[in-house]
Amino acid sequence: MIAVLLLGLIPLVNLLNPVVIGLVALRKGLQEVGILFAWAVLPVGAWAVAGDVVPLIMLIGITGLALLLRETESWEFTLLAAISVGISVEVYFRLQPAVIDALMAQLQLYVQAGSAQDLQLDAVRSVMLSVIGAVYMFLAVLLLMMARWMQALLFNPGGFRTEFHGLRIERHVALGLIAAALLSGSGAIVPEAWTLYFLMPLVFAGIALIHAVVTMRKLPVMLLVTFYMVLVLPTAVQLVVLLALLDSWFDIRSRLQRGT
Repeated sequence: MIAVLLLGLIPLVNLLNPVVIGLVALRKGLQEVGILFAWAVLPVGAWAVAGDVVPLIMLIGITGLALLLRETESWEFTLLAAISVGISVEVYFRLQPAVIDALMAQLQLYVQAGSAQDLQLDAVRSVMLSVIGAVYMFLAVLLLMMARWMQALLFNPGGFRTEFHGLRIERHVALGLIAAALLSGSGAIVPEAWTLYFLMPLVFAGIALIHAVVTMRKLPVMLLVTFYMVLVLPTAVQLVVLLALLDSWFDIRSRLQRGT
């Protein structure tokens, strides 16, 4: 209890608070994590009163994802639920735009300097909000995976690797994600940049597949290092999404196991 209280008081470090809560939630469930969660809420709640609500959103979101993963034992379903964390962060920044206003003020100075006269600031603002939300969604999944890895390390060594390598998006779910991404791309119902949220589960599934193939084929670990270096490129991310979609249809791991 003291640990989560102290962790929550330190900016940025308070993002580790959900890892501790997530670990307990994964191991013990809702009843056991309730008291610890209440203690963890105190410091991040104070930050929320001071004007920074994001740590509280992350704590609630990751705890919820951990409980969901414990009950469903499905990373696919958990990744879909993680979309709500990113959207919640975006909604918060839309309602409390002080941080974005500061960024946009700097961008406006850049535009006025004459370097980008054709830049549409309203469009950039909307995209930036969704990008921030997507980054926090990605971070929420990473922190949850850290909690799951710690749980496996303590109680089931090697369990997380097996679980992660088996992460795959089913065909009907992949179709739904692609349909949602295309719909958001039109900008008709939801913001265009929400495509990032809908593609994120496929990104994680593609990364998991690459890890699985490297392990199954006993390929050099340096391939993974190179892969993550290249993954910063948008084209590489698109290829990872495509790979995850192919896996949804053809179950690449099973084919490799059968040697076909």
